[in-house]
Amino acid sequence: RDRLWLNGIEEVGAATSKRFRACVDGVKALAQDKKDDDNILIKKEEWKDLKIHVSSYNTFPTAAGLASSAAGYAALVAALTQLMNAEEEYEGQLSTIARQGSGSACRSLYGGFVAWRMGGENNNWSDSLAQQVADENHWPEIRALILVVSDAKKDTSSTAGMSTSVATSKLLKYRATEVVPQRMESIEKAYLEKDFATFGELTMTDSNQFHATCLDTYPPIFYMNDTSRSIIRLVHVYNTWAGEIRAAYTFDAGPNAVIYTLDQYCVEIAALMLHFYPGVAGKEYINNTEFSERVKAHELNADLLAAAVKTGCVPNSVGEVKKIYYTKAGPGPQKLSKEEGIIDPDTGLNTYVPPS
Repeated sequence: RDRLWLNGIEEVGAATSKRFRACVDGVKALAQDKKDDDNILIKKEEWKDLKIHVSSYNTFPTAAGLASSAAGYAALVAALTQLMNAEEEYEGQLSTIARQGSGSACRSLYGGFVAWRMGGENNNWSDSLAQQVADENHWPEIRALILVVSDAKKDTSSTAGMSTSVATSKLLKYRATEVVPQRMESIEKAYLEKDFATFGELTMTDSNQFHATCLDTYPPIFYMNDTSRSIIRLVHVYNTWAGEIRAAYTFDAGPNAVIYTLDQYCVEIAALMLHFYPGVAGKEYINNTEFSERVKAHELNADLLAAAVKTGCVPNSVGEVKKIYYTKAGPGPQKLSKEEGIIDPDTGLNTYVPPS
């Protein structure tokens, strides 16, 4: 039987999971002969009868609104594609398979800035796929700070929440037909032109409207919390103080913030967040040591701090943010070395043990 281990624990029933099966069987349908030099090791028609063992782990919170399922299903489809020597019948087909595991997984198959094309003209939705707008090297100055407000599993999953919103939210229907298509054109143009002011404003307004649809859902969905909202206030205070949009927040289906900015402002923004949301003493708080030292050494402007306090933000709120990730646009899925593998090549069993 097919088997799946997630973060070192076997997922019971994974072999019959609709989303897991869609990805495994979808790639199997595109599988080709597996060759070693001139020898055929596995014929393409044999793949359908072979069983798959998958071990996967996340280096960031699982099911907390940080796209762990998107990363996982994209990695699954990418790994199976390499294993089975799968070939697309049309460009973007593999992203349509990943999408059936997790919607955003289709975008995670590519690097850089990626759009999920809605599609719908084809009856089988084969045109609902991902398309790379720009690779990871197009805008090298752009950075992201990810503030983990909660690393706990959220009580409303992305899939369940969206299903309820589709069924009950009139705002979502308007958003999908009247707002999103125009915003997609505008934000792609802004990214390609490296226009951060426009990119930032569109990012924030779209995040706000997404969460408005969550409130318009019945019963309403509350993904953000008080800390999320205080981060929003801080970003707006910072931009007002700077006299321009230098930072842009966005929240997915969870309370955790992603703040986009440019390299020249990243230390200052992180220092502002660190001032109001310091980490617990003795624990790694910012994932990049060199960046962390620069952030700690940065002296914040007194007027900026005074303006932030007026919003009701309280400095030194220890523990309200669990961790800060400093990152930038990267490539799509990468092949790891055999030494980094977490499946025993002899037994086919999981070898990953989560840290205590």
